[in-house]
Amino acid sequence: MNRFLVFAASLVLLAGGAAHAGTTPADPNAHVYIGWPNDGQAMPAGRPFRVWFGLRNMGVAPAEVEFPNTGHHHLLVDTDLPPMDQPIPSDRNHLHFGAGQTETMLQLPPGKHTLQLLMGDAHHVPHNPPVYSKKITIYVK
Repeated sequence: MNRFLVFAASLVLLAGGAAHAGTTPADPNAHVYIGWPNDGQAMPAGRPFRVWFGLRNMGVAPAEVEFPNTGHHHLLVDTDLPPMDQPIPSDRNHLHFGAGQTETMLQLPPGKHTLQLLMGDAHHVPHNPPVYSKKITIYVK
C-alpha cells in the first residue's frame, strides 16, 4: 500500500509540474527583453512610439514554424503573465508577432502602462522553461 501511495503522489507531482510550462524546450539561458522604451520612460500621447524586442540564446521564427530553440514574441500590455501551459491569448492586452517581428509601433492612451514580452512556440504556447522579460512601466503623457 505504501508503494501505491508513493506512486500516486509522484503522479500528482508530475501532473502539477506539467501545468507550469508548455512542452517545447527552450535554452535555460534564453533571455528576452524590451530594448526600447526603458523602464520609467515617458512617451508622447497621441502618436505611436516604437517598441523593440531583444532576445539572446534563442532564435526567432514565425508561428507554425517548428525549429529547435526558436519562438516568436508576444507583447503583454497592462496585464500579467498568462497560464504557461496554454496558448497565449490574442486580444488588446496580448499582442502576437507571429510573422517573426522584433519591433512594433504602439499607441496607448495617456496614463501609466506596463509592457512585458513572452516568447511563444510555433503554436503560441510558452516554452519550457518559459522565456519572458522583466515587466516595465511607461508613462504616456
